[in-house]
Amino acid sequence: MSEALATLVIGNKNYSSWSLRPWLLMREFGIAFREEQLALDTPGFAERIGTLSPTRRVPALHDGGLVVWDSLAICEYVNDRWLHGRGWPERVDSRALARSAAAEMHSGFAALRSQLPMNSRRTPDSYRWDAAAQADIDRVQQLWCELRKRHADEGEFLCGRFGIVDAMFAPVVIRFDGYGVQSDETCMQYMQAINALPGMREWRDAATREPEVIEGSEKRG
Repeated sequence: MSEALATLVIGNKNYSSWSLRPWLLMREFGIAFREEQLALDTPGFAERIGTLSPTRRVPALHDGGLVVWDSLAICEYVNDRWLHGRGWPERVDSRALARSAAAEMHSGFAALRSQLPMNSRRTPDSYRWDAAAQADIDRVQQLWCELRKRHADEGEFLCGRFGIVDAMFAPVVIRFDGYGVQSDETCMQYMQAINALPGMREWRDAATREPEVIEGSEKRG
């Protein structure tokens, strides 16, 4: 008898940066799962989310009788459950740096999140952000450049091969694309590598077909 598939509960692909992270990780590592999508800020979301997530937020992963919530915790569970540690770099030093960068992304960059909300359909225009958001942008780019320089000969992602740290920064790539953030060659090459992932293309293609519009997430100049 085959094992039942895990279910990943997500929000809109257009807007839900937190949902993208574990979804992309699982898709890129070929882990089969069921996807249950709830449209954010709708009556249907309010009716269903309480039975699917203890925090009433997405994402949430259901595996048998276990529910795991929070995007980074889900990625860690996926790494332990299916990847046998392959979600993080093999070397101790690289693994420590990848975890540090992922944790910083998970807990920081408040101005970037609030002023440049993820919107997969967005194209650059005259909208601009303040100095706090620019400081967050500069720090993200500094992180990317430092990790890429250290692992330049090991692959095209932050620590060589694709892993959890890249999944954590994938929504930032969408933000930088949509708001026209200026980047140097190293950052541009990294963004191109993320956008070329089959899972990323699938996510972004699906996002363009979603009809829902969330007020406040469609910033324009």
